[in-house]
Amino acid sequence: MSKSKYYYDKKTLSFKKIESNWKSKIKKTIAFTSVSLCIATLMVFLAFKFFDSPKEKILIRELDKMTLQYQILDKDLKQIEAVLDNIKDRDDNIYRVIFEADPIPNSIRKAGMGGINRYESLEGYNNSNLLINSSKKIDQISKQLYIQSKSFDEVIQMATKKSDMMASIPAIQPVTNKELKRIASGYGRRIDPYYKKPKYHYGVDFSAPQGTPIYATGNGKIKKIKKSRRGFGNHILIDHGYGYESLYAHMSKFNVRLNQKVKRGDIIGYVGNTGKSTAPHLHYEVHKNNKKVNPAYYFHNDLSPEEFDRMLELAAQENQSFD
Repeated sequence: MSKSKYYYDKKTLSFKKIESNWKSKIKKTIAFTSVSLCIATLMVFLAFKFFDSPKEKILIRELDKMTLQYQILDKDLKQIEAVLDNIKDRDDNIYRVIFEADPIPNSIRKAGMGGINRYESLEGYNNSNLLINSSKKIDQISKQLYIQSKSFDEVIQMATKKSDMMASIPAIQPVTNKELKRIASGYGRRIDPYYKKPKYHYGVDFSAPQGTPIYATGNGKIKKIKKSRRGFGNHILIDHGYGYESLYAHMSKFNVRLNQKVKRGDIIGYVGNTGKSTAPHLHYEVHKNNKKVNPAYYFHNDLSPEEFDRMLELAAQENQSFD
């Protein structure tokens, strides 16, 4: 039962009951409802503004966790890049040097990913930079791993061919010279026997009696056989592969034919005095990638370390060449 309300009438000096009609009741109800709605709306706004819902809290925790995982991933990627750089250095400066292969240029190893913007879908987020940088590093590492894998495949192939390469590279003296007494003139500037002036001598001269056997210094194929009364005289050129060739000049006779395959130690001919020569001897050259190099560095197979050092001293002496 609702309570009755009264007011004091000054004229009659008495309390009279307040009579409310239906219009006033409706007005009061509407006013109360409006105020309640306003207060409720304000409270909801403040709640969403300053307080997170349970679902939002879960999403925020997951986002923080994902950000932390990407940061850890970024550190791991940097460590992987460091390991890859170390492998690259070993590949270029050790493995490829051993097998005399050219290093892979950095322009190929570090080349970027071409084409359209691959990371456009990652733009527009609060952590876009972190996502894009991590994705770029993953792509770069993937490409470097692919290139490194191909490089190791090539190194493995070279390793399987190493025995053949070692047998092919010139590595012995072309004539018997156990006491190291047959080296007459070495590589470098020497006095020309005809013009008596300094001239660059691109080989090593071995003095030996006419008819002394001449040996192939490495496995290969006879690339050239020529008889001549000038220059190198009768001479042979052997292609050893792997960029190596060896030249044998001033020979008296040949013991091989053109395109014949020979092995290290095979007799290919005999010492003579043909062409531009002052005495029976063998003029011997080694060519590496079409450049004439010092043959003295390719006599190591049949010499001890002490003999090799002695031979280098003898080959370095400045004197008159035989041709």
